[in-house]
Amino acid sequence: MSEHKVLDHVDEYLKIGREYDCSDLHLATAYPPAWRRHGQLSTIWADHPPIKPHEAEKLARSFLSETEWNRLQERGDIDFAYAGADGRYRASIVKQRLGLDMAFRIINGTIRGMQEIGLPVEHLIPLTRYQNGLILITGSVGSGKSTSLASIVDFINTDRDDHILTLEDPIEYVFESKNCHVNQREVHTHTESFAKALRGALREDPDVIMVGEMRDLETIQLALTAAETGHLVLGTLHTGNAPRTLDRVLDVFPTDQRDQIRVMVSESLRGILSQQLVPRIDREGRVLATELLVNTPAVSNCIREGKTYMLPGVMQTGKHVGMITLDESLRQLYVKGIISAEELLFRSDDKAQMRSFLKS
Repeated sequence: MSEHKVLDHVDEYLKIGREYDCSDLHLATAYPPAWRRHGQLSTIWADHPPIKPHEAEKLARSFLSETEWNRLQERGDIDFAYAGADGRYRASIVKQRLGLDMAFRIINGTIRGMQEIGLPVEHLIPLTRYQNGLILITGSVGSGKSTSLASIVDFINTDRDDHILTLEDPIEYVFESKNCHVNQREVHTHTESFAKALRGALREDPDVIMVGEMRDLETIQLALTAAETGHLVLGTLHTGNAPRTLDRVLDVFPTDQRDQIRVMVSESLRGILSQQLVPRIDREGRVLATELLVNTPAVSNCIREGKTYMLPGVMQTGKHVGMITLDESLRQLYVKGIISAEELLFRSDDKAQMRSFLKS
């Protein structure tokens, strides 16, 4: 019989998660407490029994306000930023067949510098100094987009004397105004939706607007308009690389608008940073692999003519402005002995080319 019993408060689990450098913590009905460390999900204690439905409910009650609890009962799921005893978390609770499921993303309290994370600083900085345009940060869930975005916004906060407005769901990193005046708005708390907040944003005289997630037609359309009308817009999308990001942006629009949107994107796009977090070969955490597309006349032409499939080729010839494909970034990490051949092959876009590279 296991001696482990379910702890009284969610904060006790979150504290353990922080101590062991986890990215996520899972407290789910009919499953033992689990965490995600270095990208791998595993149970915290091998002999812990599964959490019973009433125990999961007790844990949820331990940290939810009355309003949040009622919203969970009504809607069946809630997402919000939770300020626990040891720091901030992005919390998500859903009702499922067996009971409640709770997932927590652990937010690092300190905003890390671009250099420290491993971003291509010398080529990213020029993009952040534009007075208008669109910078997109893309990657799958858990690829470190929020961390990179916070790092870039924090750099702008020190580098420029402007008004920064962030629209998030929920607010993760808290920015103190440095040389810029920073306002942070949370969707569902301070405003109904990203689209509504963006519409309001244009009346607040911002210079830089950060949109946590560009998830629908209206938000993408408003972000493009803002980028065209003299604002620098930073946004995130759940796409794997630059060509797929552009296809995703264009595919949201009705077919009769696409030609016009292609022209808009080709003119307002500044750059796309795509990223992945790859497990290191020494098991000491994960390393960042990045793809950077910078909008040059050749890139702009490809977008305008709807030839996004030609972008990888254009990126090969744009190394002087810092362009790099994800495959090239992965290859560099492999050559330096940081990641394994399995990870290189598993994560690359052009598998055939990577296989012949490994053979040679």
